[in-house]
Amino acid sequence: MSKDAESRWGVHTLSVHSGEGIDTDTRAIRRPIHMANSYELPTDIEELLKVFSWDHLDKFEYTREHSATPRHLEERLAVLEGSEDCVVTASGMGAISATLFTLLSAGDHVVASEVCYTGTQGLFGDHLPRFGVEISLVDTTILEEIKAAIRPNTKMVYVETPGNPLIMISDIKKIAELAHEVGAAFVVDSTWSGLIPQKPIQLGADIVIHSATKYINGHGDALGGAVMGSKTLMAKIRESGVVHLGACISPFNAWLIMRGIVTLPLRMEKHSDNAMKVAEYLNSHEKVESVRYPGLASHPQYQIAKGQMTSFSGMINFSLGLELMENFEFLKKLKLIKHAVSLGHDQSLIVYVPTMFFFDDMVVFNDEQKKKYISVGIEDPEDIIQDLAQAMG
Repeated sequence: MSKDAESRWGVHTLSVHSGEGIDTDTRAIRRPIHMANSYELPTDIEELLKVFSWDHLDKFEYTREHSATPRHLEERLAVLEGSEDCVVTASGMGAISATLFTLLSAGDHVVASEVCYTGTQGLFGDHLPRFGVEISLVDTTILEEIKAAIRPNTKMVYVETPGNPLIMISDIKKIAELAHEVGAAFVVDSTWSGLIPQKPIQLGADIVIHSATKYINGHGDALGGAVMGSKTLMAKIRESGVVHLGACISPFNAWLIMRGIVTLPLRMEKHSDNAMKVAEYLNSHEKVESVRYPGLASHPQYQIAKGQMTSFSGMINFSLGLELMENFEFLKKLKLIKHAVSLGHDQSLIVYVPTMFFFDDMVVFNDEQKKKYISVGIEDPEDIIQDLAQAMG
């Protein structure tokens, strides 16, 4: 597919066609899965040098470095995110680790979202400090906290928005300006947005990270991660984070995620529409103590969300104000919605995260995290609401 065609096509068309092509051996209109570990090397010296150069990503040597099926996925994701290039990894945490360990060194300082995915908090709290990297965790929804935390040695500002699990929204454009004023790289974990509704690169981010396991795949059957940004940064992350640290994706998982992206725009529309209906229902229910969803005017960062998202994805955080074990009784009564971790599946999932039971290794403890959060699926919204209604009694 030509770059000229890409510039004209809309997001639904790009989700189907970017990274695709006719198989040269069979003329199949879908590219096959290439499961080989190794590729025959050319004997011409000039061609061989291309294989070992990150400037020629259509040349393959060994699957840990990169291979055909993951490369096709990278091409599709780069187009959809609006970045120059993409590196796919074995998991979302593989993408995060590859980025942090590639770009940071001893003596560097990071300003990061204080409430974010627990695996990321583990890296910030346990691992990066062991290698001499200083971390300042702040509420990144408050610009003054970011300003106050920045130091002369700040090399990265790392923001998760929407944030996990409180669905906090940070102002990407304004934080990008703060980071770039001091020459720091600005990294955004945009996983909870679902990619389609939010474009951090356009708002000033240098790097965007996604757990492709979630909305991008959308079917709950493959692990993967993605890092998007400039060709220069992606070449560094590909070599240091994927080749040296080994966070390479399985070609089969890359193919599954490639398949899932075909319906990503359609799914995100449905996830967002369903979540809005469910959030409005919960917000009106007398037994619901609080609801946090970026599409509700009551959300503390509603205006920011409206300004940087075209829709509000499928994640809702809410509380019934129950005692610990009463929450588990509520979960037992659910019939359609499954009590399970992860998010972005086709089916609706719910997780209850009381900090006295879980995440005792988290860097930041917050009573807000004792709430439940729903990943609203693509079922009929009336059925999701009815299941919540009967469980609440």
